[in-house]
Amino acid sequence: MFDLGRGTRCSTARPSTLRDLGERMNIHEYQAKELLGRYGVTVPRGKAVTSVDEAVEAARDLGSAVTVVKAQIHAGGRGKAGGVKLARSLDEVREHAGAILGATLVTHQTGPEGQLVRRLYVEEGCAIDRELYLGVVLDRETNRVTFMASTEGGTEIEEVAEATPEKIVKANVHPLTGLTGFQARQLAFALGLEGKAVGKAVRFMQGLYRAFVEHDASLAEINPLVLTADGDIIALDAKMNFDSNALYRQKALLEYRDLDEEDPAEIEASKHDLSYINLDGNIGCMVNGAGLAMATMDIIKHFGGEPANFLDVGGGATAERVAAAFRIITGDPKVKGIFVNIFGGIMKCDVIAEGVVAAAREVGLTVPLAVRLEGTNVDLGKTILAESGLTIIAAEDMADGARKIIEAVG
Repeated sequence: MFDLGRGTRCSTARPSTLRDLGERMNIHEYQAKELLGRYGVTVPRGKAVTSVDEAVEAARDLGSAVTVVKAQIHAGGRGKAGGVKLARSLDEVREHAGAILGATLVTHQTGPEGQLVRRLYVEEGCAIDRELYLGVVLDRETNRVTFMASTEGGTEIEEVAEATPEKIVKANVHPLTGLTGFQARQLAFALGLEGKAVGKAVRFMQGLYRAFVEHDASLAEINPLVLTADGDIIALDAKMNFDSNALYRQKALLEYRDLDEEDPAEIEASKHDLSYINLDGNIGCMVNGAGLAMATMDIIKHFGGEPANFLDVGGGATAERVAAAFRIITGDPKVKGIFVNIFGGIMKCDVIAEGVVAAAREVGLTVPLAVRLEGTNVDLGKTILAESGLTIIAAEDMADGARKIIEAVG
């Protein structure tokens, strides 16, 4: 089972935001191409712009017979949503740029709310002979970087995997050898490449692999990978995302971060070292530990509720961090009830209780609150909650808490 950076394990999640509940940093297409170009990956010439006049000027500088105007958002499916247009004159560039900039694109990854387009990428066109697919992912079954190639370029790889899985060829890369020449040639042959195109594809793949590994990427997707009429191999599109847990050693990547593309609550959570992902339900969850958070969401779903978020305060959270988490949850207008589910190992139940009480008083809590505490200092934590003067629904266990908060909300 491959994690393509698009599927989810929680049916309530927006695919554009939740990717196996992992923390990942996305970048724009033009940024991915800039990065890959430094590794010898061939990309078309282009320029990122933020206004219609800049788009026209960029097209004039490129001097291409055909120019492509592309919306830059952190979501796939831009073409189907009208975010990618071909222009054969500067007037058409101006027309397309004016229509796309400031528009809200709704794709299968943005969810129904869509994503506002604030930036465009103006790129030269090329003479396409064939469209192929090339992706690099982390295979969680083998714990290795894995290349996937397909002759079905321009199509969502999930659709190919479902309809014609035999058209996807995979190569697991050994971490000691890296992507070997024979593996790259096998992939090139599987793509039906011949002659000089094979050597170009090998160099392309090896550059892509180096960029992937050296930047702690979790996904690199070239769709389509193009064979041109001149026999060149070009990344016509490029998508990359990176393991946020590795950003401490990838400082340069932070310059690529576009906060306009991220959920404001998730940005605020990152300031407090909280793992937070916004979902579509109405029951806010505050939990310590990713596994327990997943179980909490599952049991809410099991009893007919819908979680509004994934929020892990961590094993060593302070009262201040708990209070920050509480403020983030209550700041979501969708939240009609809150379930705090804590198992105190390293985390002490009294610390959680103090944070919850302080935050509830600060925000003037008006929605039902259910709390389940278990573990270190649990009796002290329960005493703090009982003596707080707040209306708190006490839960004996996780299932009891889920049932009670769903009943209170419903």
